[in-house]
Amino acid sequence: MNENNLPLEQEREIRELIARALAEDIGPGDVTTLALVDETSTASARIVARHELVVAGAGIAAEVFRMADPALQVERLVADGCPVPAGEAVLRVAGPARALLTAERTALNLLQRMAGIATATECLVRIVTDYGTLILDTRKTVPGLRRLDKYAVACGGGTNHRIGLHDAILIKDNHLAFWRQKNRGTLADAVRCARRAYPGLKIEIEVDTLDQLREVLPGQPDWVLLDNMPPETVADAVGLCGGICKTEASGGITKENVREYARAGVTAISIGALTHSAQAADLSLEFD
Repeated sequence: MNENNLPLEQEREIRELIARALAEDIGPGDVTTLALVDETSTASARIVARHELVVAGAGIAAEVFRMADPALQVERLVADGCPVPAGEAVLRVAGPARALLTAERTALNLLQRMAGIATATECLVRIVTDYGTLILDTRKTVPGLRRLDKYAVACGGGTNHRIGLHDAILIKDNHLAFWRQKNRGTLADAVRCARRAYPGLKIEIEVDTLDQLREVLPGQPDWVLLDNMPPETVADAVGLCGGICKTEASGGITKENVREYARAGVTAISIGALTHSAQAADLSLEFD
């Protein structure tokens, strides 16, 4: 596969995902196709964008067809991360008609979701580009699809936040509720405690107010998450953090107000809607 330059362990993960998706759709057999399409029939088709979009997942869709039947010949016409206008083909596939019809929906489902995420991400990245602000994803992904969702964000020019609970520390309000319940110290002490436990990981902590931020900063976190603050408060927080840590704004940020948050000077803006509310791109499989 390795068309997306994935490490080997991720290649295996993606193939297993595709195999499960195909099995879910096909079950014991594609009865409509088996009933109506002759075993010897062949066909060729293209997957076409119905509106302007950013391509993501073309290699995934190609692998769906190959796994459905190795006799299908697939040609990627556009690289992931590239914009295409309405009417442009992104993939061509030819071979046994039965396999082509059987794999069509699974290939389109994955490609449409990924292209939708990439397109939405690219729009936000373009809005804040003058400020050099990063657009981050979150863990608000469809269970089982996180690698694909985050890959799609990267195709749109976004930046991947932590992959899961294992590769970075993010101290949120619920963690702090337990910390305070045991009366174990200040918010800065919470950061220091996490640093001692996992000295090799980046540490980020969520704050809701400037007073909380002042309490945190002596602990020298790598990042602070400025949660649900208006842009003017975010600008004050950025000033307080100068030279100490990086800043991430999150909560209630949309295409309409993202530029205001970028103007406030934050390092990054995270937007869960990129993946938890992704609108699928409109692509169709058209037979030649």
